[in-house]
Amino acid sequence: MEVREKGYERLKEELAKAQRELLLKDEECERLSKVRDQLGQELEELTASLFQEAHKMVREANVKQANAEKQLKEALGKIDVLQAEVQALKTLVLSSPTSPVAELPPAGKAPFRKGHSRNKSTSSAMLGSQPDLAATQPIVRECREVDSQLFAEFKAWKEAPTLDRSCSFLERVYREDIHPCLAFNKSELGSAILDAVEQNTLSVEPVGFQPLPVVKASAVECGGPNGRRAALVTKCALSGQTKTCKHRIKFGDSSNYYYVSPFCRYRITAVCNFFTYIRYIHQGLVKQQDAEQMFWEVMQLRREMSYAKLGYYKDQL
Repeated sequence: MEVREKGYERLKEELAKAQRELLLKDEECERLSKVRDQLGQELEELTASLFQEAHKMVREANVKQANAEKQLKEALGKIDVLQAEVQALKTLVLSSPTSPVAELPPAGKAPFRKGHSRNKSTSSAMLGSQPDLAATQPIVRECREVDSQLFAEFKAWKEAPTLDRSCSFLERVYREDIHPCLAFNKSELGSAILDAVEQNTLSVEPVGFQPLPVVKASAVECGGPNGRRAALVTKCALSGQTKTCKHRIKFGDSSNYYYVSPFCRYRITAVCNFFTYIRYIHQGLVKQQDAEQMFWEVMQLRREMSYAKLGYYKDQL
């Protein structure tokens, strides 16, 4: 009986020890879970900050480029004006009856006659009558103004962010920018791209040179080069035109790749950039900007989509 009681006490002690160890493991798991959540949140905030900084750098580079092009245009305009004035002076001097070229003075006499002063006054009068084209050219600068209706729709959406396209803000962006930007000759593939962008499952990657598994779909449909990827001239899967394709896309975990031209790729990435930013707002990651700053960021992304659908794009050399 005494041995049984001792065994029972030993089992109770081992059970209590096991419970304490289990409790410690639970606390450790909870602590690690909190660390994981904190690191994930910090990573999302860092990603959002990098995204905003990248767009800021792009805008600054575009402004500098526009200013440089403007200064070059003004300089070329001034050069044209000066060349026109020089040509007018040459014509005037050669055609004037009192020009020293037309009447050479006899040897030993003064090289200039009194009539030359009239020629000088005539030249001055003609120069004075010519308008200063450089001075009349207006100075143009890029301006912007908040559209009250667009801003009201954006503020209403920002108060309760949603990715539902039926809200007035997103419905306008879909109608005016997204749908036209993704309106390709291959309409079914364009619709599939929009669905993948909305679900955040679209992959756009540069073309390399390592061999690929052969895809069963035809090379024209996938824009592929018979199981090998490279920057090659082939039919773009979206436009159906023969182009140099430097990128390819795929949907989710699918093994089928579609090669796209630089123009089509830029239209896709313009839409992806817009969705990335509004997702950050929807997730509450954009915290350092007020409503108007967010609005202008959205307008910049919409402008990129507008440029892309009109045929303007940037290609990596």
